[in-house]
Amino acid sequence: MTTSSFPARRGVLKAGIAGALSVPVLASAQSTFNWKMTSAYPKGSPFYMDGPGSATDLAKRIREMSGGKLNIQVFGAGELIPAFEGFDAVRAGTVEMNHANSYFWTGKTFAAQYFTAVPFGLNFQGVNGWLYDGGGIELWNEVYAPFGMVAMPCGNTGVQMTGWFKKEIKTVADLKGLKMRIPGLAGKVYASLGVDVKVLPGGEIFPALERGVIDAAEFVGPFQDRRLGLHKAAKNYYTTGWHESATVSELLINKAAWAKLPKELQAIVENAAAACNVISEGWCQKHNSEAMEDLIKNQGVIARPLPDAVIAALRTETTKVLAEAVAKDAMTKKVHDSYMAFKAKYDRWSEVSEEAYHLKVRG
Repeated sequence: MTTSSFPARRGVLKAGIAGALSVPVLASAQSTFNWKMTSAYPKGSPFYMDGPGSATDLAKRIREMSGGKLNIQVFGAGELIPAFEGFDAVRAGTVEMNHANSYFWTGKTFAAQYFTAVPFGLNFQGVNGWLYDGGGIELWNEVYAPFGMVAMPCGNTGVQMTGWFKKEIKTVADLKGLKMRIPGLAGKVYASLGVDVKVLPGGEIFPALERGVIDAAEFVGPFQDRRLGLHKAAKNYYTTGWHESATVSELLINKAAWAKLPKELQAIVENAAAACNVISEGWCQKHNSEAMEDLIKNQGVIARPLPDAVIAALRTETTKVLAEAVAKDAMTKKVHDSYMAFKAKYDRWSEVSEEAYHLKVRG
């Protein structure tokens, strides 16, 4: 996929999942491709590795849609490489693909984080609008061009939860000195308020929280968090979701390998990834609603939003963190300006559509 290949396919979401799944099985492709795809998440992880819209499901869809012309072997975190080494593995050509989140690559390029989630940013509908029709995917590939890679969305959790805290958060002062697992831009924001930020793979979060190595942790949402047992290590569950209003999964691909695929196979990968993007978010909505009810009714969890003053402080620090990053890097500024310009328009539309519905119609 070159940056110019997406405009013609921007309508994939408009066509719906049925369109994404209706790509005909190839009869003309002469070569069979056998690729490897690593993940930042362990084998068996729901949403990321197992179930509808997961890395495994994505590979299955690609294989079936291509009539076996593109076969992708999926490896969980630690099976082939450590959890957070997918970027380097794809860049080096050790594997052709990696399934993770772009904010793990902040050490490579700050701009990558915008393609996972921006604090106080776009929701699921909005971020898809920016990515598919607002130039977001083209910018994503521009960011990765110097590294010899291309990328596309292949999943979304929808809004995530602020996370689990051993002690109640009443004021901004309660954040100072707190040891918390939190990746991405939100980690930088918390750090500016005195939080001791840790970035841990999913499998290491529960033992760290249980033993007191960390005092708080953010992962995904009710279903995923319950599966890790985080509710057994902390009972204060903050629900505000300010940090990740729609968390995009990234399909990262070695550009040289991508260029060797026939156009038909490239189209299949793009359409399968788009299908998984929609399907995975739907899966999250169903399972999170059930898990949240269980956590509150049966597991003794105290679920509540962060205090308004804390949210206000987080918003102020987010603005500062982003402003500092934009001032330092031209590519980050280009991505930031595109994202925020789209968000300004989308917010105005959302006020008279989604927000109006929730306030006036749903009751």
